Amino acid sequence: MRYVVLSLSLLLSLFGCTGNTSSVNSPGAAPASSQTEFNPAWLSSQAASQALAKGEVSSELLVSYYLQQIDTHNKAGHQLAAISDINPDALAQARQLDAERRQGKLRSALHGLPVVLKANIATNDSMPTTAGALALQGHLTASDAALVSQLRAAGAIILAKTNLSEWANFRGEKSASGWSALGGQVRNPHLLSHTPCGSSSGSAVAVAADLALLAVGTETDGSIMCPAAINGIVGIKPTRSSVSGEGIIPIAEAQDIAGPMARTVYGAALLLEALVTPAAKNQFAVSLTEAAAKPPTTKKVLVVRAYDKQDAALAPMLDKLTAELNAAGIEVVSTDNWQLPPELYQAELKVLIYEFKRDLEHWLTTYQVPAERDTLAEIVEFNRAQGEAALAFYGQEYLEQAAAIDLAADYAGYQQALAASRKLAEQALDQYLRQQGYDAIILPSYGPAWPIDHINGDDFNFGTSTAAAVAGYPSITLPAGYSGILPLGVSLVGLPWSEPELLALASLLEQQLAAYQRPGFVAELSN
Repeated sequence: MRYVVLSLSLLLSLFGCTGNTSSVNSPGAAPASSQTEFNPAWLSSQAASQALAKGEVSSELLVSYYLQQIDTHNKAGHQLAAISDINPDALAQARQLDAERRQGKLRSALHGLPVVLKANIATNDSMPTTAGALALQGHLTASDAALVSQLRAAGAIILAKTNLSEWANFRGEKSASGWSALGGQVRNPHLLSHTPCGSSSGSAVAVAADLALLAVGTETDGSIMCPAAINGIVGIKPTRSSVSGEGIIPIAEAQDIAGPMARTVYGAALLLEALVTPAAKNQFAVSLTEAAAKPPTTKKVLVVRAYDKQDAALAPMLDKLTAELNAAGIEVVSTDNWQLPPELYQAELKVLIYEFKRDLEHWLTTYQVPAERDTLAEIVEFNRAQGEAALAFYGQEYLEQAAAIDLAADYAGYQQALAASRKLAEQALDQYLRQQGYDAIILPSYGPAWPIDHINGDDFNFGTSTAAAVAGYPSITLPAGYSGILPLGVSLVGLPWSEPELLALASLLEQQLAAYQRPGFVAELSN
């Protein structure tokens, strides 16, 4: 099998998006910076912070670089489709933060670094908050989501918003991850014919393709872990309630949470430090960036080998990981038993459907969506009236099921499902983390990316996010190997509030495995 590789600018001109990307707003060329000798390409967050501190680069130059990257590789009609909207005030904000730095005022370690946000996160600016849905096209919110307020206070520059699986992949069955009616199809920069996974697909691809330094994604079950793993970057799904969900277009409060995406563990820790609430910070003994720089105190881990035969690259990848852990003095016990009960998935879906109606309608009312579309029933009818423009490729079964919920009459059943799902998920993890004393569970995150298919939808071979997602336990995915040219990640799962130790362990594996690779922007595979 050979790879068909084109130059990035050429191959991006050959493929069109499946949807409308006309909402992408690119400002004009940025003014030249005095730090022209500094090359910000493929910069790590740590290197960016150090360069800013030394005066080798300005925030204005960083923002200018990423705006140029987006302008070159994410224009309407080009197929990465990772960025949906650009903040026209980003350069002005960068200049202001540069001025503060010159005056000796630093808001945090994130000061002056650009960040992109998933398009389901509310911002009080000229960028719409849409979840990729035609029903919310152009919708501007009158206030920032809580995490956005925190990022601004920390000195982050909100550079752009990212495309996603429409309604965070909760519109209907047989969807293809990374597609939305407003943003088109996000594509995997390692192999452009293949899925970026979702729903935080644009956030992952923006970071993986060097259109952004850092990104915020959101997860209900797998929406950070899968795109991060499949695009070859680091993603963190934090402990339940550690990051405020206020202002994020929801699926379900029981499981929704935002988290960082970066090319390195340090970058993810840096961004997570700014995202977590003050109450959450009190749960951690050390800062998250300090934790990421320290050797782990991990004594014993469980490595799940249940998926070794799903792809030929998985067993050697986990063999190498085990050897590196043993060399670091960490005891590794392997198991090929990892089977969650079907009742867990059934209860989870019942919870998500119920809370989708309750939580989305609250968001629609709170964030001033026009009155004719402030209920799920009205969105369902809007989509039907718009036909193919709103419902291309697949249906809206989840929207319809949620719209039909009677919140009062169905409350008791919902409560039973919520209790059952959490109990089953916690049991699956606690038998190892609490009862047997493992410091972490390590699993292959997902199988390799599959071809994008708008007829049959996604073709997951396996995924391992559900237990941590439902239980609300933290998980980190980082690059660990490759299946051909397609990235493979491993997930580290720990008890609630164990992020510092998971970050230390992830940093060790990042150094020893050295598995990160820049994407090759391969157009397709040819026999």
